Amino acid sequence: MAHMPHEPEAFAECVADMLRRLQPEYAIDLVGPRELLVNGRRLDLENLFRMVNHEPTRGTEIVEHYLEQLFAGEAVQLSTMSFDFARPRIMPRIQPETIFEHLSREQVAHVPWVNDTVVVFVTDLPHMTVSITTEQLVRWKVTVDAVEEIARENLDNYAPELEIQLVESKEGGRAAILGQHDGYDAARLMLSGLYQRLAPQLGGDFYVAVPARDMFVAFSRGPEPFVRRLRERVDADYRRLPYPICPDFFFVTRDGVAGTKEITMEHGEAA
Repeated sequence: MAHMPHEPEAFAECVADMLRRLQPEYAIDLVGPRELLVNGRRLDLENLFRMVNHEPTRGTEIVEHYLEQLFAGEAVQLSTMSFDFARPRIMPRIQPETIFEHLSREQVAHVPWVNDTVVVFVTDLPHMTVSITTEQLVRWKVTVDAVEEIARENLDNYAPELEIQLVESKEGGRAAILGQHDGYDAARLMLSGLYQRLAPQLGGDFYVAVPARDMFVAFSRGPEPFVRRLRERVDADYRRLPYPICPDFFFVTRDGVAGTKEITMEHGEAA
């Protein structure tokens, strides 16, 4: 059976049954409509629910793969990996501040960013990514700033020959769409050469939308109907796609990346 239940609580019960078959020795309890307690640790099913709704015909396959990767024995062992092993594999991910409603801020290696987001760090492995914890930083004897610098360098080198699709809209605006689908599309907002690469095509300073982890659209600051239409699309993508990040635009200049919320407060108008 490829389809999973559409009701959140029935979906969670189905996931719990699948996990019990996969890991019969685990203590698994349903504690909310999209939440399990696994060996005393909370497992939020919101993103998994969105992933399945996005491709409902592959529901069971998606859940099985997710659980196998999440609870594979090697994933537990990776918490003891050395810094030398992890260093070339450390990558950044942009996340909403709201992740700390479910995770301990003190345990997650991260730096604050703009538009109510944070940058977290993962170790990228062939079949999974493993979040980096503050406990690992202590054991490795490195600072979060040093990890951020390493992550940005690795991001620059991860896929240096990016394919960017340039589109001109009916209103006259221009957009650059990036879709590597490797888990780091949104994170490429942090590329060191982003402004130099896209500013000539987009007329100077430009906006970027990253409503979810696998979405990246850079676009010109006008005309206004074009920007308004993109805002509506970004709001919809933020609500429907797995791994949502932010419905607000990011503003990219030669000096770096700013949040449009800050621009709104400065100028008293929508960015």
